[in-house]
Amino acid sequence: MTQIPIIAPEWPEYELLDSGDGRKLERFGKYLIVRHEPKAWWRPALPERDWATAHASQDEEGRLTTSKKLPAAWPLSLGLGSDSKGKPLAVTLEARVSETSRHIGLFPEQAPHWRLIAALGAELTRAAAPNAERPRLLNLFGYTGAASLAAQAAGFAATHVDASRPAIAWAKRNQELSGLSDTPVRFLLDDVVKFVQREKRRGSRYEAILLDPPSFGRGPNREVWKVEGMIRDLLVDCRELLSDRARLLLLTMYNIEASALMLGNLMDDVLRGLPGTVTVGELAVPHTAPGAEKRFLPRSLFARWER
Repeated sequence: MTQIPIIAPEWPEYELLDSGDGRKLERFGKYLIVRHEPKAWWRPALPERDWATAHASQDEEGRLTTSKKLPAAWPLSLGLGSDSKGKPLAVTLEARVSETSRHIGLFPEQAPHWRLIAALGAELTRAAAPNAERPRLLNLFGYTGAASLAAQAAGFAATHVDASRPAIAWAKRNQELSGLSDTPVRFLLDDVVKFVQREKRRGSRYEAILLDPPSFGRGPNREVWKVEGMIRDLLVDCRELLSDRARLLLLTMYNIEASALMLGNLMDDVLRGLPGTVTVGELAVPHTAPGAEKRFLPRSLFARWER
C-alpha cells in the first residue's frame, strides 16, 4: 500500500481563502461564500471584516444570509486535460446556495480525481480498436454528476446511480451545461446496494468503479444505508463487477471517524489477490489568506486501486 498524504484541487474557479472557528470562507467563481466547517478547529487568519464581505453566509443549522448580488445559480468551468485525440476537455458545473442544503452542489477537493478519471478514459479510448465499445464506468452515490461527466467527456460509457431525485436532476443540468447531452450517461434513481446486486446477477462488468458513500442515507424506497456496517460488503460486490480489463476502483469518504489507513486496510482485504496498487491519502484544500498559506483544510479520505 502506497500512502500519499495530500492532494489539492488546483482549480482556478475555486479558492479557499480562510477557515477557523467552525467556518470556511470560499470563492466559487467570483462569489464568496461562508459555510459551516466542523473540521476547522483553529482560529481564522483573516479579520472578521474580511469574512463580512461574503455574498452569502450559512450557519451550522443551515440558516442562510445572502446578498442581492448573489444569483440563485451560476456556472463553473473545470478543465480536465485532453481527450484521446489531444483536444482540451472541460465540463461545466452549476453552483447553488439554498436554505434547504448546506451543500453547494460540488466538492472542489475531488477535482484531482475527476482529472484522473478523464485521463484514464482518454487512455482507454486511444488504445481501443476501431468501432470498439466504450469502456464502462460505474459511479455509485454519484450526487450531481461531476465524476460521471468527466468520464463521459473522456470516452467512458458512464452509469450514474444515486438515491436522490434532486441530485440526479442537478446532474442532468450539469450535463446540459457541459454540452454533453448527445452522449449517453445512464442516470439511475436507485438504491446503490440493490443496484449492484442486480448488476452481479446480470453479469455486468466495468473498467472503473467509483464510490463516494455518505455516513448515513436512505434509498428511494427508504432503504437504510450505514457506512460502518455496509461498506465492506458493497466493496466485495463491486470487486465482482470489475472486468478483466478493469483499471480503477476508487473509494472516497467524508466520515470524520474514519482514517486513510483504515480505508487502505479495507481495500487490501477486499482486493486481496487482484494485481494492482492501492494508494491511500487525503483530499485537502490549501488556504490563500495571508498568515494561513501553510494550512490545509482536510476534506475527504480516499483509497484507490489501480492497474
